[in-house]
Amino acid sequence: MSSLRFHELGLDDRVLKAIADLGWIKPTLIQEKAIPLALEGKDLLARARTGSGKTAAYSIPVIQNLLQSKMSVSEQAVRVLILVPTKELGQQVQQMIRQLTSYCVRDIRVADISGHADISAQRPILMEKPDIVVGTPSRVLCHMNQQTLCVRDTLQALIIDEADLIFSFGFEEDLKNLLCQLPKIFQSFLMSATFNEDIKTLKGLVLHNPVTLRLEESPLPDSSQLTQYQIQCEEEDKFLLLYTMLKLSLIRGKTIIFVNEVDRSYRLKLFLEQFSIPACVLNSELPVLSRCHIISQFNQGFYDYIIATDELSLSDPSEQGKNPGKKKKGGRAEKNQSSEYGVSRGIDFQNVTTIVNFDFPRSVDSYIHRAGRTARAHNPGVALTFVAHTELPLLAGIEEALGGDGPEECVLRPYRFRMEEVEGFRYRCRDAMRSVTKQAIKEARLKEIKEELLNSEKLKTYFEDNPRDFHLLRHDKPLHPAIVKPHLKNVPDYLIPPTLRTIADPFHRRNKRRKQRSGASKHQPTQSKFSKTQNPLRNFKYTQGRKPSVARKKKAETS
Repeated sequence: MSSLRFHELGLDDRVLKAIADLGWIKPTLIQEKAIPLALEGKDLLARARTGSGKTAAYSIPVIQNLLQSKMSVSEQAVRVLILVPTKELGQQVQQMIRQLTSYCVRDIRVADISGHADISAQRPILMEKPDIVVGTPSRVLCHMNQQTLCVRDTLQALIIDEADLIFSFGFEEDLKNLLCQLPKIFQSFLMSATFNEDIKTLKGLVLHNPVTLRLEESPLPDSSQLTQYQIQCEEEDKFLLLYTMLKLSLIRGKTIIFVNEVDRSYRLKLFLEQFSIPACVLNSELPVLSRCHIISQFNQGFYDYIIATDELSLSDPSEQGKNPGKKKKGGRAEKNQSSEYGVSRGIDFQNVTTIVNFDFPRSVDSYIHRAGRTARAHNPGVALTFVAHTELPLLAGIEEALGGDGPEECVLRPYRFRMEEVEGFRYRCRDAMRSVTKQAIKEARLKEIKEELLNSEKLKTYFEDNPRDFHLLRHDKPLHPAIVKPHLKNVPDYLIPPTLRTIADPFHRRNKRRKQRSGASKHQPTQSKFSKTQNPLRNFKYTQGRKPSVARKKKAETS
């Protein structure tokens, strides 16, 4: 296996400088295979696992080709179109391209029209004719129909990222109508994590004699990079284990906790609030700007914990298309949820050390995409899954799909944890769970949505004029609809198991000892008005009865 370096790919010096700033030493497998073929002008159908660097695999050759074409063509026009299934992924792609073009900003401009603003607000951006336009198929088609975006004579490349989700998110008709407004000749890339029937249909619609890159690699990194554990526990034990692991610092670093329903995310958030553990909630009910801002601040290190709702496996994705009023038979109407949402796919959560499957994933693909949020690039990661007794058949299916043969070669290794060591925390856990009622969850859900709508709409203009204040907006503030008991915030020493006392929050305990020492030193110079022998609290002698002593009798007689 060859190990090419980026400077051996014939890239522009400005692109190489940007790559060096990102800290990339050598290309990943998909980048090593795809970039040379793309620079030759080949159409590509590439499949690579989540987190393998697919975005850079098509962005680098696209930027390189644009820089070369700019040398001979001076007219400004939209030459590259990147279609994405979700608005969050659109922002991520735009950010990646801006990082790669940091040394050639004047030569290459990129615009994201995935849907973060009204269509009328995006018209001035498209009037400047950026070189690269990123957007969902429905938003791009809308601008084409309004003639604010025209690429019939200028398009050089079309990229469809996460192509296996385009049809499942309801963009099939939009994409077919969009392709009718494109020129006959252009370079095309289809990037996907899986190959399915939708990919075959897209291949016939978009690609012309493509090169197929079906990389022979497992869907997840190997055990040297990604460590996968499973704990068999029931409902109450899930809350108990998560509370103790977070409070005793057994789980450290940035963590994503996956649940299957929106109500579950707020239930878990309110439960953790009882112990002063702040966490953000990320689900489809939140406005797009809020979701993107949460992900951005999480990547910057503002928050340690995100409770993410993986709803893609629960709802019928075909209902999430362009016509929300059109219901499928037997389906349920959408409740003001975003039509383009799937947190386990496409979004680049950076430097995630641990993902916790609080609720067991409903399918093998869902597990793979959740676990793919950690151990990205060359970073290590841990995936911890809670498994109820009724979910053991689903666990066996995941083991079989990932290549586990028998109990000795389990992919999801049992997490050695002694439940009896944390039994002392159970009464606190039950006390907190009783406070999180259905009414409290409902109030928290409404309060969160109202606050995020206010943040994303009412303050949008203010934040555009004051971008520094935008970073001060936090999403992990306590909701407090449930009764919070202050004594649950701290963990008394007698509850910490002896085997975990060296692990459980050593910094807090070290600071506590320092405060005790400093407090003792402050009181040392002050002397009590009693001497050691006179102080009644230090020198207390008990004499039986109340009879006066002999010395006192003599003294009384002489006086």
